[in-house]
Amino acid sequence: MTPRAGMLIAAGALVAGTVTVLPAAPAGAGEPAPRPLPPLAWTGCAIKAYPKLQCATLKVPLNHDDPAGRTVTLALSRVPHTAKTFQGPLLVNPGGPGGSGRTMAGYVAASLPPEVAAQYDVIGFDPRGVGKSEPALDCKPGHFAPVRPDSVPRGAEGERAAVQRAQDFADACGKKYADVLPYIDTVSSARDLDVIRRALGAPKINYLGYSYGTYLGAVYARLHPDRVRRMALDSVVNPHGVWYEDNIAQDYAFDTRHKDFMAWVARQDAVYKLGTDPAAVEAAWYRMRDALRAAPAGGKVGPGELEDTFLPGGYYNGYWPRLATAFSAYVNDADAVPLTEAYERYGEADAAADNGYSVYTSVQCRDAGWPRDWNVWRKDSWDVHAKAPFSTWNNAWYNAPCAFWPVDSLTPPDVSNDQVPPVLILQATDDAATPYEGGVALHRLMRGSSLVVEEGGGNHGVTLGGNDCLDEHLATYLATGKVPRAEGDAEVDAVCAALPEPEPEPLAPPAGKQTKGKTAARSLPPRAETVGAAQPKATGTVRAESVGGILHGLLGHVR
Repeated sequence: MTPRAGMLIAAGALVAGTVTVLPAAPAGAGEPAPRPLPPLAWTGCAIKAYPKLQCATLKVPLNHDDPAGRTVTLALSRVPHTAKTFQGPLLVNPGGPGGSGRTMAGYVAASLPPEVAAQYDVIGFDPRGVGKSEPALDCKPGHFAPVRPDSVPRGAEGERAAVQRAQDFADACGKKYADVLPYIDTVSSARDLDVIRRALGAPKINYLGYSYGTYLGAVYARLHPDRVRRMALDSVVNPHGVWYEDNIAQDYAFDTRHKDFMAWVARQDAVYKLGTDPAAVEAAWYRMRDALRAAPAGGKVGPGELEDTFLPGGYYNGYWPRLATAFSAYVNDADAVPLTEAYERYGEADAAADNGYSVYTSVQCRDAGWPRDWNVWRKDSWDVHAKAPFSTWNNAWYNAPCAFWPVDSLTPPDVSNDQVPPVLILQATDDAATPYEGGVALHRLMRGSSLVVEEGGGNHGVTLGGNDCLDEHLATYLATGKVPRAEGDAEVDAVCAALPEPEPEPLAPPAGKQTKGKTAARSLPPRAETVGAAQPKATGTVRAESVGGILHGLLGHVR
């Protein structure tokens, strides 16, 4: 949804060699297939968490319909296979759009069972415009610098200012990247995947995509069903709602998930002392929001920044204890320090976030039509806000540049598919970022797919996060290609129970006599700089950083 936790899967300084894609004649009836590409020049780019990581770069056409024209560069990563049995490349994508995927290769290789990971070259990549790929987009650095105006409009003048801010961002993108924006879209990225396949010398790819990565995978499968060997899609974008309707669906889902969090806080009243009635706890949260409008915590956490801070809890309930601690300290002790620290840890945007947001808007605004009449946005946002106030307006402003985007929108492709091999779809019933209906919709569109459901799960990105049942389905599929099948006409092929809710953390004593608006030295540990760094694989428990926790930092509504 909003940006704002630092890019948890950002790699360190990764250096690589480059290979250039040779111009190729388009394949077609009576036409030669594209020429083979020279091997990628892999070089070591190990980081502490992933000592086997290698990197390379690959030039691809900016416009795939003009393969001899201008190129852009993709940054790739790899953890090579070590087993005698080699099942080909496993391309992995963490979502976004706008999420860097290079260290995702290390994360997936380390999180799969070793005997399965050893059979694949696990391939990560920064999609066009992202991270170490070139050019990397950054339309308007500092766009999310605090303190922003309250996301909920306070009169016509405030709304006009916010609309102008969104239009300024769109204008900045248009001025800075006029020649690139027409080609920052999902179909272009899907065609990039096929160039990666060719560069790897593989007749087919295996693919594991999370969140927006599920849509990217579905588009690739529609373009090249004969080039898909295995495909696992976790936390699925609803292809029927790309993208305006999907964002409205998220508004309701995140509000529901925020209420789940408030109910959890109420059940932990012995620790957080915010009351036992979920409605009363939620009312206290909104009173905190109102107070921050008048006096931003630490001079940087106003209402919008508060939403940015608590939104990650909608992606991953492992954050609930620390968020509840910050909430309790502010309400009960007038202590703003934990809240400011939580914002710095979970919500504050950095340069990687600016890049991710620039690609997010570029892809979503280009992919599909958006209302160009602001009156439509206003009416829809107020209607939804009346029922789901947690993040509706925050979300509206996040996407508002699409009302003024300088490039015309495309028509989303039909991703229905009866030619692709069995696809494994994994979905939590209470996922807020990609609501459950998306998994069901794609399951119906992809004939022969298998739907595995985490019943009662509310996290986003559910595999490789400690749920043994889900992880076993994924590992079995990657090892053997087998998917579970329901008996009779049941739509769901397998069900896994959700992991237990997190346990509360004991509250630390208040930070001296701190008052609202004053900060002290950070007490939270610094953000992880790599996916799952120093985190052992959990067995049936929530890890400190799971995929669900990672994905929220990738800046998009559908991560």
